[in-house]
Amino acid sequence: MDLNDPAIRTGHSPRSVNYIKNGCLLHRIFLKVAFFIVIFTLSFHLPYFSPELYNKQKTIQEILEVLERHPTELANVTKEELAKVIYEEAVRYNHDPKFILALIAIESSFRNSSVSEKGAKGLMQIMPYVAESLAQELGIEWSGDRTLFNPFLNIKLGSYYLSLLIRDFEDHGLALVAYNYGPTYVKGLIGRKIRIPHNYYRRVINFYQTI
Repeated sequence: MDLNDPAIRTGHSPRSVNYIKNGCLLHRIFLKVAFFIVIFTLSFHLPYFSPELYNKQKTIQEILEVLERHPTELANVTKEELAKVIYEEAVRYNHDPKFILALIAIESSFRNSSVSEKGAKGLMQIMPYVAESLAQELGIEWSGDRTLFNPFLNIKLGSYYLSLLIRDFEDHGLALVAYNYGPTYVKGLIGRKIRIPHNYYRRVINFYQTI
């Protein structure tokens, strides 16, 4: 070979190497973007993709199953909506949703049209004068029986009322007794140091433990 001949290059030119590096970088960026798009899309289309959402849906389904085992006098679609409201209102006030179910079971046996001898009405058996005050605090339009026999509003009012009693008595047991007998009556017993009746509390807890 003539020493004056130019040497034959067997490797890539610097420009070719840059093209290869840039191509790999773009490929990696493309894969990352594609992966992000897939994850983002799945988060909207898979109901159980989030553990928190999975637990919520599972609990709502369990609530619905309890409602379906009892004569609520409500349509199936309403039961599904009611299960969601029970869950949402319980979570709003840091109640266990199943505890609210137990309270409904003992108060009204899940019958939406239930009326007690003293005049408490609806699923959570709220006295009209108490419900009217609660509705005003919550910004709910008060329409008497129409409000109390609206299962969704009744749950909203009852869950809120229970949260007020728990805050007032600082004891779940006393709050439950006050829910049934009235806070004034329970405070009177406490003031006179008379034994607090716990039969109602035990009934609620016994049902709660069976759910």
